[in-house]
Amino acid sequence: MPQLAATPEIDFQSEQYKDAYSRINAIVIEGEQEAHENYQRLAELMPNDKDQLMGLARMENRHKKGFEACGRNLSVVADMDFAREFFSNLHNNFQVAASEGKIVTCLLIQSLIIECFAISAYNIYIPVADDFARKITEGVVKDEYLHLNYGEEWLKANFEASKAELEEANKANLPLVWKMLNQVDTDASVLGMEREALVEDFMIQYGEALNNIGFTTRDVMRMSAHGLAAV
Repeated sequence: MPQLAATPEIDFQSEQYKDAYSRINAIVIEGEQEAHENYQRLAELMPNDKDQLMGLARMENRHKKGFEACGRNLSVVADMDFAREFFSNLHNNFQVAASEGKIVTCLLIQSLIIECFAISAYNIYIPVADDFARKITEGVVKDEYLHLNYGEEWLKANFEASKAELEEANKANLPLVWKMLNQVDTDASVLGMEREALVEDFMIQYGEALNNIGFTTRDVMRMSAHGLAAV
């Protein structure tokens, strides 16, 4: 079967592309910054895993620098105000959970929702990225699977004690993902990223993570429905 050719019609230097990229690039930079700070906070809450969590935090910081370089490569200034507002609800929910010592909720937000959101976005972006950004993003996405794996393994080991809080945290936070996807629908389309593909990839990543932790397929379908109501 012949391989699909890369989309030649994307003009990485057009004003329309650069305008959309200023927001999408800011989102990935801010996403990595959020992750960097979240893993540092988790290291305080989980002293037994401090070294591993600080290692993840450092990795996220490297990713942020990589995506900043992607913006510089296209001479685009990232719209960081937009990105901070974009993440504000998830950011606030994480901060509240951390202040209450709710490790399970923090892990669901960072290690499942944010990591799955990132992985799905990067998977859909890589085939349509410029050469420089593609190389950076391919390296980053390999690391993100490690971060997802950390949260999965911890929650799997503590599944029975975590189950009720996970369901509650899912109900509160999953709908935010769909609102976030709706916000970037137009910009993602300019970059060649199809919304349906983003939604599908996220649902697959997130569903597999919940399944790996210990939820049944029926549980996963029920929990996923909380998000779909907001699509």
